[in-house]
Amino acid sequence: MTESEFLAAAEAVLDNIESRLERAADAANIDLECSRSGNVLEIEFIEHNSKIIVNTQAPMQEIWVAARSGGFHYRMTGDRWLDTRDGSELFAALSSLVSAQAGMPLIF
Repeated sequence: MTESEFLAAAEAVLDNIESRLERAADAANIDLECSRSGNVLEIEFIEHNSKIIVNTQAPMQEIWVAARSGGFHYRMTGDRWLDTRDGSELFAALSSLVSAQAGMPLIF
């Protein structure tokens, strides 16, 4: 994958995460705030005073996630973003991470 292809794919993932999270939070009445600065998406859980950071790493062609439970690296395999250590899928992992930090189930 070229750098341009990676950047386009990663940008689409960040947009997707942000829009899905905002819809899910509205539906579940969770006080969270998403903010973007370039290739960094910050998800803030206001009531729980915590954050999840999702950012792209173009040189590695990875998406990195930092949460209370740790740091995770995802690389595109086929049409899915998979953890480089355990093979878990990005959106499934984010559902678990977001649920843990929101204090209630939130699946997107």
